[in-house]
Amino acid sequence: MAELIREAPTRALAIYAHPDDPEVSCGGLLACWSRAGTEVHAVVATVGDKGTLDADADGDALARRRSLEVEAAAAVLGLAGVEMLGHLDGALSAAPSLVAELVGAVRTLKPDVVVGVDPTAVFFGDGYVNHVDHRSIGWATLDAVAPAASSPLYFPERGPAHQVGTLLLSGTLEPDAWVDVESTLDVKVEAMFCHRSQLAPDAGTWLGDFVRQRAFDEGRRAGVRYAEGFRRLRLVR
Repeated sequence: MAELIREAPTRALAIYAHPDDPEVSCGGLLACWSRAGTEVHAVVATVGDKGTLDADADGDALARRRSLEVEAAAAVLGLAGVEMLGHLDGALSAAPSLVAELVGAVRTLKPDVVVGVDPTAVFFGDGYVNHVDHRSIGWATLDAVAPAASSPLYFPERGPAHQVGTLLLSGTLEPDAWVDVESTLDVKVEAMFCHRSQLAPDAGTWLGDFVRQRAFDEGRRAGVRYAEGFRRLRLVR
């Protein structure tokens, strides 16, 4: 049975790989919670230096541009802050060093809810393989939240232990909880348009409709007009 998440947490943290991933994956949720008074933060692991099909592009210049796009999109969504970890695209792995960085973010911000990537979702139909950075940040997030951040002997130099109550995993093949994003769907689209470096010249004619159609499809599963779906793990009951 479809279950809607109706209550906004006090504090939330979204953890994603690339500069535009939070907007694409859960921009409606982040904007919705921010409007409801949640203190919403994001961590973006990479600088986005390889996010182009232009073989002659300058990766460093692209990374600088994408950092500005992150700031603009965060302002649109109403985020309280964004931390960019500075890794290069394609270089992420769920190594202890990345887990330690995420543990530090969790212990510093003390979120009730962490929103991230479902790393078990690898093949989407017969035409897409989930990006290695998505899978890596997903596994690192799981390792950081369960159990490292809540266990004081893991990475004690990263601060006092903190127990996250709930994990919401986007990009999942097994959604079991949804958030009604009808009121913030236009905000999500606006935030996605902040990432101009990632958009085709004709995106203005189709991107909004594409986002709304996907949200409509999820909404049908949840019994509302527009929704974003997640796999939910309750770590505290």
